Amino acid sequence: MHPLLFKVMNNTRISAVLITYNEQINIVRTLESLAWCDEIVVVDSGSTDNTVELCEQRGCRVIYHAFSGFGEQKRFAVHQAMHDWILSVDADEVITGELRDEIIRKFNGEDIDCTGFYLPRTLVFMGRVFRHGNENKHGFLRLFDRRAGGFTDVLVHEAVKTQGKTRRLQGMMLHYSYLDIEQYFTKFNRYTSMAARQLHTQGRSTNRVLIVVRFPITFFQTYFLKANFLNGFPGFVWSLFCGIYPVVKYLKLYELISRPYRTP
Repeated sequence: MHPLLFKVMNNTRISAVLITYNEQINIVRTLESLAWCDEIVVVDSGSTDNTVELCEQRGCRVIYHAFSGFGEQKRFAVHQAMHDWILSVDADEVITGELRDEIIRKFNGEDIDCTGFYLPRTLVFMGRVFRHGNENKHGFLRLFDRRAGGFTDVLVHEAVKTQGKTRRLQGMMLHYSYLDIEQYFTKFNRYTSMAARQLHTQGRSTNRVLIVVRFPITFFQTYFLKANFLNGFPGFVWSLFCGIYPVVKYLKLYELISRPYRTP
């Protein structure tokens, strides 16, 4: 079935929603994978590259909104959509043709008997599609009826929460999260800082011993127990970075709590 027939034959419309900031490297690939949706809403937080222009050229409705944390930013974006069924993607994610066709069949067939669908997402890292480990087909609730729920309002690691039954689709969403190692650590620094502030706001604590042991434990779990060694050298690098992430996050939390080496 041609994707355009979905718009004509089905009364249930889907709004694709995403937030952006300087995503010109990724955004065209993402938008092309969403061209079948009934509308694409982009909430931009002040991009200084060509992100906005590229979105407008492809017929997206672009709205500026100052960044207010990932959860709150996505909640705002969902509220701008015209339709109740929301397909939320990040600017570095791609809906594969297999997943697109599965969604179209689902919404063009029998009545939808749930409030949301989990989409399996697979990481593409250092040019390799991860076929093993936790980053292979990990499900995220991204296609949902906003009348039944929406995004949590946390600063980072936001998620969709809905009332009612959910189902899991089979087609993949590909996650092209990092162009190179430099970009990884640019995002890494931003995310660990926001995560530490979020933990601090929640009143969480840590200590030096826990910080020290987090790396070997996390690396062992990611590389061996979750079988990332089967993803080759990129799997090793990913496991290494996963081991470093909680160390830096809790170091930043430790600094927020004690500020041991900062002068007033």
